Amino acid sequence: MEIERMPKIHVIGGGLAGCEAAWQIAQAGFDVNLYEMRPVRSTPAHQTDRLAELVCSNSLKSETENTAPWLLKRELRRLGSLLLEAAGKARVPGGQALTVDREVFAETVSRAIEAYPRITVRREEVTRLPADGIVVIATGPLTSDALAAEIARLTGSGRLYFYDSISPIVDAETIDMSVVFRASRYGKSLDGTGDYLNCPLNQEEYERFVDALLEAQAHSPHIPDDIPYFEACLPIEELARRGRDTLRYGPMKPVGLIDPRTGKRPYAAVQLRQENLRADSYNMVGFQNYLKYGEQKRIFRMIPGLENAEFLRYGQIHRNTYINAPALLEPTLQLRSEPRIFFAGQIAGIEGYVESIATGLLAGRNAALLAAGEEPQAPPRETALGSLCRYISGADPAHYQPANITFDLLPPLDDETRRRLGRNKKARRAEVCRRALEALEAWLAEQEARAAAGSPASRG
Repeated sequence: MEIERMPKIHVIGGGLAGCEAAWQIAQAGFDVNLYEMRPVRSTPAHQTDRLAELVCSNSLKSETENTAPWLLKRELRRLGSLLLEAAGKARVPGGQALTVDREVFAETVSRAIEAYPRITVRREEVTRLPADGIVVIATGPLTSDALAAEIARLTGSGRLYFYDSISPIVDAETIDMSVVFRASRYGKSLDGTGDYLNCPLNQEEYERFVDALLEAQAHSPHIPDDIPYFEACLPIEELARRGRDTLRYGPMKPVGLIDPRTGKRPYAAVQLRQENLRADSYNMVGFQNYLKYGEQKRIFRMIPGLENAEFLRYGQIHRNTYINAPALLEPTLQLRSEPRIFFAGQIAGIEGYVESIATGLLAGRNAALLAAGEEPQAPPRETALGSLCRYISGADPAHYQPANITFDLLPPLDDETRRRLGRNKKARRAEVCRRALEALEAWLAEQEARAAAGSPASRG
């Protein structure tokens, strides 16, 4: 069967997962429609109409070798991820993390997608799923109400949600450089001089800050007290309510930082991470919150070095929508009740930029396989990508919560290997990563063999 006569393929959502899915489909030799509702209809968090806009942090997490985020990125690069390539071009200093200039990143992805002849970008809101063809739903955590209702009707699972927050961004010119100091934890940075600006607090300053935070007014009374926040991205006011030292052991931890002016570690510290290549703005790392804007300005100006800070963006909170994936999806990311439909990204119930890219990549590759009349494939369980997909399709539906990639999701080493490596955690993690990459290569070799036998969807 010729590719030109294959079923239509539609990708709904122009975020990280959707762009990666569309790219993979096109790379496999298929035409694809990519739907993005912005600028026809915006969302509470997006600022532009660019594809792959990062709305929260500008960090794609650790690049430290033999960590779980590093492993997932290593796999995605091997699989030909467009967005990981774009991230490399947009990289800005961020210690051991892959941090990007969000404008350069989005512009790089947008140009690549819009210039690809096989990808048609359609700027319109989708309220009902296409009745024919193959569909990848990658609408993200801010899925429109109309499409969310359609998804609820399709899945029969209703709408699940939790609330997520984003951090403030500070104008670099308003930071007091005589107070802050440049350093990365334990001296780890891209250039050796320190990729973060650090605002040091003594105990008295920290206690005053926590008091002000506990007394601050939330932005809106319509958010209930028992909202199910994502535990890995808690608002700082929620952290403060969990104990006076919680912030000092969380986003304000001073561990691995030495103030060169005193030669000592501060009692607490607020880290500022460069937002773009111009270095004219900085993100307050881990300072996602839902305080009134006036309260944010007043309280955050209590932080040494930020007394005269001007905020380019205040912290915000928004609802994240996702499906109960374990009750609905196969490890291939197909909907069990209707296999022509795939889910990818945060709507599928995962958390994190790289995880969204990863599921978009797999959904795109599998959509191409399905279009060619072949069986979609789940990556090996030993890989980070395979383990992530196994989690979202096989976790307990009654207690499901979105997850980032961690070593806990990957299968444990066998007893003999564990005995050989002993209690050396670094060696064990290195072995998990080695095993994952070896399994990935074997999987790719199988696909190449299938392509050599004449499978059209395995090209690219």
